Amino acid sequence: MKKIYLLAVAGILTSVASAQSMNENFDSYTAGSYMGINSAGWSTWSGAVGGAEDVQVSTAQASSGANSIYFVSSSSTGGPQDVIVDFGGPHNTGQFDYSMDLFVVSNKGAYFNFQATNTPGQIWALNCQMVQTGDLYMDDGAGNFIQTTYPTGQWFTLSLDINLNTNVWELFIDGVSQGSIQNDVNQLASVDLFPVNASYGGNNQSGFYVDDFMFNHTPYVLPAVNGGVISIDDVDNLAGINVYPTVTIRNLGTANITSFDLTVDYDGNQIIENVTGVNIASLATYDVTFTDFLTLVAGSNTVTATISNVNGAGADGDAADDVKTITIDPVVPAAGKVVVAEEGTGTWCQWCPRGAVYMDMMTNKYPLHFAPIAVHNGDPMTNAPYDAAIGTLIGGYPSALVDRMPEIDPSGLEADFLDRVIVAPKAVLSIGAQYNSTTGKLEVEVSADFISAISGNYRLACVVTEDAVTGTGSGYAQSNAYSGGSSGEMGGFELLGNPVPASQMVYDHVARIILPGFDGLPNSFPTTVAAGETHTMNFNIDVPSGWDLNELNIIALLINPSGDIDNAGFETYADAIANGFNDAEIEVGVEEQNNAQAISVYPNPANDYAQIHLTNIENETVIVKVIDLNGQIVSEKNYGELNGEVFLPVNTQMLASGVYMIQMNIGESVRTAKLTVQ
Repeated sequence: MKKIYLLAVAGILTSVASAQSMNENFDSYTAGSYMGINSAGWSTWSGAVGGAEDVQVSTAQASSGANSIYFVSSSSTGGPQDVIVDFGGPHNTGQFDYSMDLFVVSNKGAYFNFQATNTPGQIWALNCQMVQTGDLYMDDGAGNFIQTTYPTGQWFTLSLDINLNTNVWELFIDGVSQGSIQNDVNQLASVDLFPVNASYGGNNQSGFYVDDFMFNHTPYVLPAVNGGVISIDDVDNLAGINVYPTVTIRNLGTANITSFDLTVDYDGNQIIENVTGVNIASLATYDVTFTDFLTLVAGSNTVTATISNVNGAGADGDAADDVKTITIDPVVPAAGKVVVAEEGTGTWCQWCPRGAVYMDMMTNKYPLHFAPIAVHNGDPMTNAPYDAAIGTLIGGYPSALVDRMPEIDPSGLEADFLDRVIVAPKAVLSIGAQYNSTTGKLEVEVSADFISAISGNYRLACVVTEDAVTGTGSGYAQSNAYSGGSSGEMGGFELLGNPVPASQMVYDHVARIILPGFDGLPNSFPTTVAAGETHTMNFNIDVPSGWDLNELNIIALLINPSGDIDNAGFETYADAIANGFNDAEIEVGVEEQNNAQAISVYPNPANDYAQIHLTNIENETVIVKVIDLNGQIVSEKNYGELNGEVFLPVNTQMLASGVYMIQMNIGESVRTAKLTVQ
């Protein structure tokens, strides 16, 4: 895949641009004066100077001389100070150097970011959060980051050495390199100094002094013919995975580029692309996705990309930007490990497109080790028992649980996944299945091959999800806060309406059922299991006519005694059928799980009342709950101990029109049925 991107940014630099620089130690200003008034290069996010948004000169601390500037906030959202220093850009070629002395008050944090365009708020080029623990996180907002430490309660120098031609952004603390990134934006126009300390475990307390502030941009004079390598992507994955690198080159000359050769070297292997028939304009970029792959290996190794033979001329006008090298250290997954993500989502939730985008990203990037489950709430795809259980573990939507660890935003899925995929599981799970088209019954076989001994109440559960789910009702229209792009890019949702019409929506990973329940089957295994043992369980599932067998996925969960997911197995329906099916030691299913009690609910849909008909009750306590699509119990009644065939009334007069779930606790088993109220 090859694409040309033109940097459509106002004020783009040319080869005749002049240098821009600033050196400021604040010593010539009166204490208490505002920098937006003192200096034309200083302003605020809104442009209003001399007020609460501006920063004042302070004599309380100084790295040199007597003065500095001080930023402070105790708000979780930061501010109100929000200071902008203009770099005279935007700059996207040449050398840019940035430096400032910082004093971060003990038990407080600091923050700044670089803006890519002259209008703040359009594109963030870099974020730097310093939290009260002394940890520093720098990222470009697209997954490229540096994590390091800084000294708290004392002055230190933070500096950035940025080569915009080769896209190397290197961070220094007191002159010592802390690492570098290749920036997805690779352009900067201003710095935003903003007191906030809310990310990465920040305590919402921000307080920091700035002194000896400096930046300098050295323009670049374009030669006639010059191609430069600015990024190497699509090589960050797990050890053992085959990757197809994408290398971005840039025309850093005045003449159009019509051909070139591109070479990537890694772990003693080399792949080459010969690119012809292109017409890349001056300062435009061009992506080359290699048709040959590299196999990632464990350990820290370099990946080097080299451009050559630009326009058939051999050497080009500047050899300094012909080669780019990055270092990768692929994560080594534990043998047989599959990580589960359970996403809380709903079509009514305006921010939930974020969850869909990140779940798809993870599924595409880690297809062998990532099992996605979208648990819907308050829409036609809701499975009430699953939704109700997830609702007790999350505080809002969208949210995600990775192996049922603490709740996170879906944008954090990858970090939690990488933490979990290296943890050795107790057992490796395999899945087989068979389907009877006459009865509509899907039988699933889950085998647990234990690689470590266990003791305690480990449990198995089986989840069926469906991809490519569509619908025509209003409940299938997706609310979309990203419409119009004001909330940033989000996987194409920024190009769609709000709501996105049902006709344009296709939902993947939709949780259809979890058997025998959220917590799995108690005592699925003997009290103690030795390493090397294999235990098998069957799950019987009645497949409704509305499910598309070809889009089903089967996910088996091994749940440990604390309720976390130790491991999972997953197969598509087709692959599970191909794996075959055998009778198991234990069977769990609609009949088995519910002691074979027959159940029906009528009339359904109901107006004023409905009736539950139960058979084969054997002196068991029966509790009936009516649950709405938000997982809320709207009525509950304990009928005590019943026997034989019974009829139980449900008063629907006070219920709003809609779909409800009837949950019946019959002794130790649970049965569910759907009820529609007109």
